[in-house]
Amino acid sequence: MYAVNTGTFTMGKVVFLYRSLAYRNAAADILRKARKLPRGADRSAARRYARALRDLAQTEAWLEGRVADELRAVSRLKVAASR
Repeated sequence: MYAVNTGTFTMGKVVFLYRSLAYRNAAADILRKARKLPRGADRSAARRYARALRDLAQTEAWLEGRVADELRAVSRLKVAASR
């Protein structure tokens, strides 16, 4: 039997999903606004900012996956140690 605290883990996933979607939506909005700007420093800066937000969302997704895997491994170790 695997002991999993589903309440905290599930809420963490919801918070992560909300934050990840917020980053992606902000990146899309900034990119749309950047397309309307004339070529130049402001447009390039907006595009870099949008790219950074998109990369941040991807990095957080990777980190969340790593944390979820570590939590599962720790819970397995606790169950094995209690036997």
